[in-house]
Amino acid sequence: MPERPDDETTPTSDRGDRQPPERPDELLHLRAAGVSLVLDLAGLPRVLHWGADLGPLDGDALADLRLAGRPALMGFPVDGGVVPGVLPLQADGWLGTPGLTGSRAGRSWSPDFRAGVPQLTRTGDGGAVLVVPATDPATALALELVLELTPQGLVRQRATLTNAGDDVYELGGLLLTLPVPVRATTLLDFGGHWARERSPIRTEFTHGTRLRENRRGRTGFDTPYVLVAGTEDLAHRRGEAWGWHVAWSGNHRSLAERTHYHPGLLGGGELLAPGEVRLQPGASYTSPWVYGAYGEQGLDSLASRFHTWLRARPQHPHSPRPVTLNTWEAVYFQHDLGRLVELADAAAAVGAERFVLDDGWFGSRRDDRRGLGDWYVSDEVWPDGLHPLIEHVTGLGMQFGLWVEPEMVNPDSDLARAHPDWMLRLPDRLPGAARWQQVLDLARPEVFDHILGRLDALLSENDIAYLKWDHNRDLVDAGHGSDGVPGVHGQTLAVYRLLDALRARHPRVEIESCSSGGARVDLEILQRTDRVWGSDCIDALERRAIQPWTNLLIPLELIGAHIGSGTAHSTGRSATLGFRAGTALFGHLGIEWDLREADEAQRAELAAWVALYKEVRGLLHTGVSVHADLPDPAFEVHGVVAQDGSDALFAVAAVASSAQMPANAVPLPGLDPDATYHVRPQAPGDVITHGWKAPWWTPQGVRATGRVLEQVGVRAPHLSPERLVLVRATRVD
Repeated sequence: MPERPDDETTPTSDRGDRQPPERPDELLHLRAAGVSLVLDLAGLPRVLHWGADLGPLDGDALADLRLAGRPALMGFPVDGGVVPGVLPLQADGWLGTPGLTGSRAGRSWSPDFRAGVPQLTRTGDGGAVLVVPATDPATALALELVLELTPQGLVRQRATLTNAGDDVYELGGLLLTLPVPVRATTLLDFGGHWARERSPIRTEFTHGTRLRENRRGRTGFDTPYVLVAGTEDLAHRRGEAWGWHVAWSGNHRSLAERTHYHPGLLGGGELLAPGEVRLQPGASYTSPWVYGAYGEQGLDSLASRFHTWLRARPQHPHSPRPVTLNTWEAVYFQHDLGRLVELADAAAAVGAERFVLDDGWFGSRRDDRRGLGDWYVSDEVWPDGLHPLIEHVTGLGMQFGLWVEPEMVNPDSDLARAHPDWMLRLPDRLPGAARWQQVLDLARPEVFDHILGRLDALLSENDIAYLKWDHNRDLVDAGHGSDGVPGVHGQTLAVYRLLDALRARHPRVEIESCSSGGARVDLEILQRTDRVWGSDCIDALERRAIQPWTNLLIPLELIGAHIGSGTAHSTGRSATLGFRAGTALFGHLGIEWDLREADEAQRAELAAWVALYKEVRGLLHTGVSVHADLPDPAFEVHGVVAQDGSDALFAVAAVASSAQMPANAVPLPGLDPDATYHVRPQAPGDVITHGWKAPWWTPQGVRATGRVLEQVGVRAPHLSPERLVLVRATRVD
């Protein structure tokens, strides 16, 4: 099988700090950013501790740590006890979920790897990369494990399996793991559906396996997203948390497992269909990266590790995230130059910086039943091409963006009629249609070359700065080639190659990962894209549940969050502009609203919110995300605190009627406890409607230390349901 495109063993941001490889001791202690990772390298790596920093430990202390952690020999399946490695194997006595499954027509199904000489590379700031080779002559398999502790305290792993034999090895699955302690008694993961992505699910971590499998062919609406094992008191600001993420945009699985002889582990990897990966002699398979994040003080501290790692990447967006107007809910398929020019004028007047033309600009695409795949500007709608609109948009000082869905095709299209064999299918049938579309088989070179050529031509012939890259159906019966072998694995790798090739040709073009909204949000697609669309639902009340949990993995600047019209198109719910804008502010702000229909007062208020976003986006997109734990479910408090603690912006939102009268005090978390802050309302989020102001709710505000503001808080204004206010806290000493 082809090597995964991202075949670096260390992050590119660390290349300049790398030292020559060294041979580590049998017991290895890695430390970075408050995290310790203790490894036993007597064979394949075994993790003796993953969690809070243990401080300096010499060789004797590490040996005692290993000895103290060995289990009493009672009830084990083999003599000597069982401590599973990062790749658990039945040959070691592990009778839980195996790390490697596969066979040679029923033979060579239980490998017993012997580790070679490990190599350790220091990457600076405590970061390190460990590479461990291993072989098993009996099954004719070779293995290379890569285990990294990043400078931000993330643990990430992947493995490459090579067929060193003379016949085919059929891989069933390759799962990597990390252990968690017995005090992790709570599990948090996520479910959801279209327009309600990343809905939290909390369960007890007991004996047995909680297995989450995704077979959608994309990351999925109901992906576990981040699988968290935590202490009983787990919350945003308290409890210990151990989080697990599989960075893969195709089928995948995550599990939490506890047995009577092991306190627990988190694991995961790609989910393979039977026969999907058949390794020919000499061929290799590389697993996805899997990530572990430890949070010493709740989910916010766990999230911060993911955020700081993402922000350290050299390709992470560094320019201010532009205010984006997307045309979809404003015009849908009704494309007309005059109408869109008026919309662009209105967008520029309120401060928009990017104008994105959504679906309907190409081929016969006047609705969602036809034309998909014909990536030529429609002569019917755009007789002079897109140039008149692009020139008008760029003349207003805005970037121009375009919607595409390159992986899909309508059967009613010129492309499908010319090449009916280009779709993922089984030999005797097409998959059932979804949204009147099928999936192009990008693993076929001729299909790949055609789509790359059309996208390249569009970007070369037009001044396009941004692509909204959509993916609007699950992969069902996704067979590849004339024999219809399973194709999700090859399709996922082909999508990565397509994005990589396009970005290499057009490095200044930014790309958004959109997939029926938020169905493709993972760390591997984000190696190739510049933001994700959080959800097709931009109802502010729904977004108040979707966006914070999306923020558990990725920072706010990567989450597309738009201000919709007064009545949400997806739910029919009406909301004030302040509630809509104050919710969308905490993300990469955009507008999805036919501004031609807005009156002067609405446009003026919208312009004020856009101006605030431009003022604070430097804070929002570099600071630390914080979320308060409130006993009153009617209120939500979240915000962003500058890395140095000098500034912060909080939202206080009422999502329902409170049973308390007057409203309780709310904490403002995450500030420097010993610093004094000037706390006051932040315009335009200072307007109280249908409620009563607290006495301190004036421009003069109050002054208090960060410790007081977190432990005591400030009295919230009495807000009617679905109302929101902003609070600014600036350090004054």
